[in-house]
Amino acid sequence: MPDYALMKRCLYDGKAADVERLTREALAEGRPAGEVLAEGLIAGMRVVGEDFKHNVLYVPEVLIAARAMKAGMAVLKPLLGAQGAGVKPAGVLLMGTVKGDVHDIGKNLVCMMAEGAGFEVHDLGVDQSIEQFLAATERYRPDVIGMSAMLTTTMPYMKVVIDGYRERGFGHVKIAIGGAPTSRTYAAEIGADGYAPDASGAVDLFLRLVGDGPVGTAAA
Repeated sequence: MPDYALMKRCLYDGKAADVERLTREALAEGRPAGEVLAEGLIAGMRVVGEDFKHNVLYVPEVLIAARAMKAGMAVLKPLLGAQGAGVKPAGVLLMGTVKGDVHDIGKNLVCMMAEGAGFEVHDLGVDQSIEQFLAATERYRPDVIGMSAMLTTTMPYMKVVIDGYRERGFGHVKIAIGGAPTSRTYAAEIGADGYAPDASGAVDLFLRLVGDGPVGTAAA
């Protein structure tokens, strides 16, 4: 039986090479890729997320742990694809920083933690227009869209995106916002489905929006 406790510990400590090795060893023992993903990588990142939420870990440690997770994911992804939907993702998440804004550190952290929580994540990058969000929505069919803004001058564009989605019949897609100048009040004003103040809260919110998280785990 693979030592998933050791894999989780190595992931928590950011030991990418060890996580990759343990992932390969688990597969060599005949364990399903989905099991390795759930019991090793996702379970490990769940601990990281909880400790980040409670200020046991900080952004640099989380980024290092996320890189270790990606080392294991690089081994598993071809197998997960070959097994054809053998593992159902928590949901499909589309992330982007809005038009006029090129800040991405917070967004990148959210993407890493969301992937660690089992989401299929598509990161559009920065300076994304309504047209780019809509084109990606047509392509990836997300359950949740996360929008980030770090400048007060780019906050209004979040409403442009939300209004654009409603006008084009994508009202069923949940839209969450975040970033330093945003707030729960602002999310309500522009018609967003939720707001989270940090990366850990964002993942909790995404899980709640897709119906896999407990009510009240994040600001809505």
